[in-house]
Amino acid sequence: MRTVICTMFIFLLFISQLSAQDQQQAWQNYMTPGPVHKMMAESAGEWTSELTMWTDPSQPPQKYEVSSTSEMIMGGRYLKSMHKGKMMDMPFEGMMLLGYDNAKKEFTSVWYDNFGTGTTIATGTYNDPDSTVTLTGTMVDPATGKDIKYREIIKFVDKDDQVLTMFIRNGDKEYKNMEQIFTRKK
Repeated sequence: MRTVICTMFIFLLFISQLSAQDQQQAWQNYMTPGPVHKMMAESAGEWTSELTMWTDPSQPPQKYEVSSTSEMIMGGRYLKSMHKGKMMDMPFEGMMLLGYDNAKKEFTSVWYDNFGTGTTIATGTYNDPDSTVTLTGTMVDPATGKDIKYREIIKFVDKDDQVLTMFIRNGDKEYKNMEQIFTRKK
């Protein structure tokens, strides 16, 4: 009986050690920037963009010029992009944080700007053949206080060109709300 108890104790001790080692490896994998973070880092730098916005699908779009500066932060884990321009005759500032969660295998985008006080959060995946990140999320409609569903696609055309397209869902219909064409400053 003592031998059985002793054997079980050693077995449980061994399993707990493996579990601790497995946990340590999982945390290491979770915290270490990988190939997707390296791809995101290629977006670091200064950009100019032409932003086209459709606030009402039945009306002509409005066009704006925006400049952006992007940098990797927190040891290469997140891409922080600061945007500035003039929209609707007012100064515009926006900030996006884009991250990739190694454990969930998904992107997370968080957006703030001076045209509101809310936080816009979206999650999504990367499509390698198309070089696109597709994110879905919700943002508030200030007129109703209710959430609106949206989808955005970030297309990495090449190292100097990107396109961000955003679609808003209104009931059963989705319409193009914004397109932003980015060109890296030389």
